[in-house]
Amino acid sequence: MKFYSYSFFVAWLLIKLVQKLLRRLQTNLIKNSKTEGEPPSEHEKRINTIIRLFRQGAFIAIWIITFMVILKKFGVDIAPIIAGAGIIGLAVGFGAQNLVRDIISGFFIILENQVRVGDVAVINGTSGGVEKINFRTIVLRDLSGTVHIFPNGTITTLSNKTNEWSAYIFEIGVAYKENTDHVIEILKDVSKKLQQDENFKNFIMEEIEIFGVDQLGDSAVVIKGKIKTFPSRQWLVGREFLRRVKLAFDENKIEIPFPHQTIYFGEDSKPIDLKIINKNENQNELSS
Repeated sequence: MKFYSYSFFVAWLLIKLVQKLLRRLQTNLIKNSKTEGEPPSEHEKRINTIIRLFRQGAFIAIWIITFMVILKKFGVDIAPIIAGAGIIGLAVGFGAQNLVRDIISGFFIILENQVRVGDVAVINGTSGGVEKINFRTIVLRDLSGTVHIFPNGTITTLSNKTNEWSAYIFEIGVAYKENTDHVIEILKDVSKKLQQDENFKNFIMEEIEIFGVDQLGDSAVVIKGKIKTFPSRQWLVGREFLRRVKLAFDENKIEIPFPHQTIYFGEDSKPIDLKIINKNENQNELSS
């Protein structure tokens, strides 16, 4: 009984030692990344993902070795078990090709730094924040809170929206009667004030770029531009930019068009005559 307690104690001690070593490794990697000038959010996400996978692998190995030692103490010859495990593993490998494919694909996803925990990604058409990266799966959580689990081997398309930097692309429509040069000047003024704001200037990497007139739509002239931000900040900055643009347009009497519909009843129908009657006039007519 003492031996079993001793075995579990050694396993627990090894786990604590591995945790301590991994924490130290994590700290050193973060320091080295800061020296290289990599953005903090980027190197921390990558390092946390790698350390987490190392921790999983180390814990599994420790418990397997502990289990083997206990079996040997029982008098079980573990050599045939190890050899049999190799044969079984080979047989299972043929029958579990998907599992092997998932693990190998996950290894290359981490090795190539394609996505990290904390990133916002689109996997197979589904968008969400990356919550976990395991040896076999990647876990996303979308805005509604729904969790999506993707086996690594089934990932055919992976788009990372927060790798190194992000961008908010805006398309703003104004009425055809407006002077587009004047509108662009207003947008530049709004972007300049946004970049000077203490609450937002640290999120914006470069001067806001306004491309100019991008489309002549059915009811609007569309002006397009881009805001380059630090990772995951594009939506926060973009919403504030649009809020300020609306206020600036209201102040300068710039019209933002909305869709119109014409109702047509056929060739023989006469136009519908609509007349807006003043409320006071209508009451006077009724009283007389």
